[in-house]
Amino acid sequence: MNRDGLGGWKVAAYEAFGDLRLRPALDLLARVPELPAGALVDLGCGSGAAASALRARFPGRRLIGVDRASEMLAKAAPLLDEAIEADIADWGPAAAALIFSNAALHWLPDHATLIPALFAALAPGGVLAVQMPGQLDRPSHRTMIGAAAAIRPDLFCGWKPFPGPLPLPDYAGLLPRAGLDLWETEYLQRLGPADGGGHPVRAFVSATGARPILALLDAAERARFEAGWDEALGAAYPVGPDGCCWFPFRRFFFVARSIGSG
Repeated sequence: MNRDGLGGWKVAAYEAFGDLRLRPALDLLARVPELPAGALVDLGCGSGAAASALRARFPGRRLIGVDRASEMLAKAAPLLDEAIEADIADWGPAAAALIFSNAALHWLPDHATLIPALFAALAPGGVLAVQMPGQLDRPSHRTMIGAAAAIRPDLFCGWKPFPGPLPLPDYAGLLPRAGLDLWETEYLQRLGPADGGGHPVRAFVSATGARPILALLDAAERARFEAGWDEALGAAYPVGPDGCCWFPFRRFFFVARSIGSG
């Protein structure tokens, strides 16, 4: 794997926290207004966690899933009308009624170009609905980068493992001809003991945000990284006698409806 990749997705590890990861998708979907005619696109659909909810909200619509991870897309395919293996940055939709993206776009850089391009692909009156984690400045991710840099400082020379979203108000400037709804939510998540030991927050983040770092470490480096990260996480998120901890997790949301052009 090179520095531009994300490494392989482990479906079971990702789905171990399925309820916690689905909740923001349902909150996003609840704010989507009625749609014009056209297909639904689940952009970065992963293993298809949101597919049933999308079908229930908008029955009878064609549902298209797009994801670059073949192992995740294979799990999603039976829930979709069409499964497209593609990088979001290279994929071009045509007149979609809804482009729905839950926890995917933060992996891509250059939102100043990407977001207007996605919005332009909507049918008249169509909706772009996006949710992204907002954790990059939180202890979960600061300690992760610190632990990795202590072992391999070269990793971060000119490289960002996750470009991350823009400040939320910036999206209003990127979508001037949209009916726009922006908000953020912090979920206080209770994480149980991690299978195989280690801090519960490490188990949660390792299935997603830590993947680009883990993919660049050999076995010995990974063991040192995880030990150092566990120690830092223990100070930031104390674990109780039952092996559980409370984990605040921030999410960014926006829903943009096309209101015409010209």
